[in-house]
Amino acid sequence: MWFKNLAIFRLTEAFTLAPEELEQKLTTLAFRPCGSHEEFTLGWTSPLGKSSQQLVHTSNGFMMICGKKEERVLPSAVINELVLEKIQEKEEQQARKLSKKERTEIKDEIIFDSLPRTFTFSRKIYAYIDPQGGYIVIDSASTKTAEDISSLLRKSIGSLPAIPLNTINKPSTIMTQWLLNQQIPNDIAIQDECELRSPEESGSIIRCKRHDLALPEIINHLNTGKEVIKLAVSWADRISFIVDENLAIKRLRYLDLIQDQISEIDIADAAAQFDVDFSIMSAELANLIPRLLEIFGGEN
Repeated sequence: MWFKNLAIFRLTEAFTLAPEELEQKLTTLAFRPCGSHEEFTLGWTSPLGKSSQQLVHTSNGFMMICGKKEERVLPSAVINELVLEKIQEKEEQQARKLSKKERTEIKDEIIFDSLPRTFTFSRKIYAYIDPQGGYIVIDSASTKTAEDISSLLRKSIGSLPAIPLNTINKPSTIMTQWLLNQQIPNDIAIQDECELRSPEESGSIIRCKRHDLALPEIINHLNTGKEVIKLAVSWADRISFIVDENLAIKRLRYLDLIQDQISEIDIADAAAQFDVDFSIMSAELANLIPRLLEIFGGEN
């Protein structure tokens, strides 16, 4: 359950639904498995897993929800081979080249016929709502997946005035200055990974891992105009992560101070463990998110 990525949306209006009301609305789009001719389904499932039917788990005012997506596996190489065989067969029978529309229709027919015989796989996407802070936080490294979950939530409750976070200062500008000037906030520590990009369209990209970012070779790249578009940092010795130019947070790791806090709590069962983990994680992120916004000049 510990989030490894953060796609953060700002609520532009107060979130006023009580957990019980939210639960009722999510039920209308609860998860169901793929039908025989459906490529995927997406719906709500219990954050606690099979041991619970509850779609909203609340702790200290934060509301955890969980989307589940099931997809059918359609190997493109197999589909393309079947399509090519069918096209060749028809072209030989009719002694002519098929049109683009006819080729598309053949592909659609083959996909439709193949769907019932394919395997499915599913995955869960966790998210939580912070009504007091005014955020929706989704555990996803994919912009599309995050948008799918926010769209599902919007569809479930009827309206969701939420937008991606945007700061006054560009994260890439601030992060570039950190490496150039070494004037870094006291609670931020630069780690050993970054990605640099030239500002021009289709500019060159340099990726550095396990590298001292204070070395002259890095500074030289920055002096020639490259910008930092991804940077590994740690915050307050509590959480490490990579932040990118769009303020997306990836590869979160919860450091020793938090791990020690968890280990000191005696847990009775899986549900209690989930509640403790969620409480600690949401409290930490409730401090981290406003601090990041402050570091990058505040919200725009």
